[in-house]
Amino acid sequence: MKKIATKVAQVTVAFWVMKILATTLGETAGDFVSMTLNLGYYSGFAITFTALIAILFLQVSSRHFHPVLFWTAIVATTTAGTKVSDMMDRSLGLGYAWGSLILVAGLAATLAIWYRRHGNLNVYPITDRSIELQFWIAVVFSNSLGTAFGDFLTDNMGLSYIQGAMVTAGVIVVVVALHYGTKLNHALLFWVAFIFTRPFGATFGDLLTKPLENGGMNLPREYASLITLALLAAVLYVANRRTRQAAGIKAVT
Repeated sequence: MKKIATKVAQVTVAFWVMKILATTLGETAGDFVSMTLNLGYYSGFAITFTALIAILFLQVSSRHFHPVLFWTAIVATTTAGTKVSDMMDRSLGLGYAWGSLILVAGLAATLAIWYRRHGNLNVYPITDRSIELQFWIAVVFSNSLGTAFGDFLTDNMGLSYIQGAMVTAGVIVVVVALHYGTKLNHALLFWVAFIFTRPFGATFGDLLTKPLENGGMNLPREYASLITLALLAAVLYVANRRTRQAAGIKAVT
C-alpha cells in the first residue's frame, strides 16, 4: 500500500459549516446548469461528471493536502449528486424513494468493502491512496443520497423547504448527541452526518432559489451560487488562517 500525506480536511466545526455551504452551492450550481442554462439533465449530468472526474484526478494525484482543491472536489460531488438524483427521478422514472434505496445500497457496499479491506472507516487521517479513492466514492454516493432524500421530503412527503431543513437538522442534532453521549462508532456517525448535511444544504439552496409561491425566495440561481461561494471562501480562509496560526504556535513551543 502506497503511503501518502493525508489529503483530507480535519473534521471540526468549520468542516461541517463548509460542508453545508458546499452542498448548498452544489444544489444551486447543479440547477443552474440544467435549468437556468436549459441544458437538460443528460447534458447536465455529462458536464458535471466530466468536471468531477477532472477535479478528483487532481485531488487524488496531488501529494499534499490543498484546502481549495479538497473543497472544490466536495462541491463537485454535491453538484454531481444533484444530477444523479434528478436523472434517477425525472429521466429514468425511478422516483426519489427507489433512488434513495439504490444509493443506500451503493454506499453500504462501498463502506463494507472499505471496512473489509482496511478494518476501519476512519476518515482522518487518510494516508493510503486506495482508501482515499474509496473515501471519494463514498462521498459521491453520500451526496447523491442526501440529494434524493431531501427531494423526497419536499416532493413526495409535501414538506416545505423550511420543514425539510428542520427534519434534517433534527437528525444532525441526534447524531451530535450520539457522538458525545455514547460509544457508538464515530466513523459510522460521521457518514450519517455527512449524508444528512446534504439535504440540509439542498433545502437551503431550494429556499433561496425556488419561486415565492412554492415557499422560496426566488433568487436567481447564479446569484445564490455566488453568495454561497463567497461564504464558503470566507469560512475556508478563516479556518486555514487559524490552522496556520496553531501550527506556528506548536512550532515555537
